[in-house]
Amino acid sequence: MKSKEIVILGSTGSIGTQTLEVVRSNEDMNVRAIAAGSNVDLLESQVREFNPEMVCVFDEEKALELKKRISNVKTEVVSGMEGLIECATLDSADIVVAAVVGMIGIRPVIEAIKAGKDIAFANKETLVTAGHIIMPMVKKYGVKMLPVDSEHAAIFQCLNGENSGEVDSLLLTASGGPFRGMTREQLEDIQVEDALKHPNWSMGRKITIDSSTMVNKGLEVIEAKWLFDVSFDQIKVIIQPQSVIHSMVQFKDGAVMAQLGTPDMKLPIQYALCYPERRYLEGERLDFCKLSDITFEKPDMETFKGLKLAYEAGREGGSMPTVLNAANEKAVALFLDRKIKYLQIADIIEECMMKHSIVDNPSLEEILEIEQRVYNYIDDRY
Repeated sequence: MKSKEIVILGSTGSIGTQTLEVVRSNEDMNVRAIAAGSNVDLLESQVREFNPEMVCVFDEEKALELKKRISNVKTEVVSGMEGLIECATLDSADIVVAAVVGMIGIRPVIEAIKAGKDIAFANKETLVTAGHIIMPMVKKYGVKMLPVDSEHAAIFQCLNGENSGEVDSLLLTASGGPFRGMTREQLEDIQVEDALKHPNWSMGRKITIDSSTMVNKGLEVIEAKWLFDVSFDQIKVIIQPQSVIHSMVQFKDGAVMAQLGTPDMKLPIQYALCYPERRYLEGERLDFCKLSDITFEKPDMETFKGLKLAYEAGREGGSMPTVLNAANEKAVALFLDRKIKYLQIADIIEECMMKHSIVDNPSLEEILEIEQRVYNYIDDRY
């Protein structure tokens, strides 16, 4: 197998740093470019360790600071959206790990696909808002879209060698987050610290909040529709609190295939980078003798209405998933800044969706315009 030449968009985040852990364990992997928002301290140490050709700091002032700090190395420093796209389309790279959080990831992913790069995909917002643009491009340019989210990676593995036309349903598992079983009354006074305590997974702040509200699972439902070309009626969410089963596929004959393992994001990351090869990965192994039980529950879509809203947005289609996603991004940011209460996250999403007039098959420009309109609407009111 030839060496893997990798670009990591979002190298200082949870997925990005774990991708670099995978690279450390594989001598035939090289990091060609890295990109992040503003964490110059971590970027500097990553540049010095991995010697990429290029590094992008989205914040221009921070990019100038990094340039001074690493003036004694050959790595080129770029900034802004243009810099992200330069990294994503670098000639020497063959796979791009798309791990930036938010809709900022759409344009770099589109340009990477056009440049013939395979995509190791962890930026769900891109498919949620622009799946109708991205997936036809994947086919047109003959690149691979390799999911890194644990649930979609599980489904991808379950479908390996199977006929996709024989799929009955996709069973997306969810841990239920830290507030599983609670009522809306009990969630009334939830604080930021409570919502950031995920029982099983180590993730970034925004995704951890999304997991607690179940909006994250809703975004994954929409993402799965595009990745696996199924209808929303074929996607079912099941609460599996132990996070042992990462997702399942039920086939037309009734057979169910599941992917199980310990909750470790390095497994789907390495699988995407090495596909179709499986390599040794250090870490804890699932011990079935110690596993006392695996339990399942139906999701409570009334208490955690973000999941119900995501199904509604997905079914309505067009620009509605963009509204869902943008409203959630803004509402989560407000909650993390302690400007709104926990239950207002879903309320704000619902309010924005109710006020929106759907645009069918929105262009990238329309998607970004709608995103900004949603941001402005929320800014004016909260």
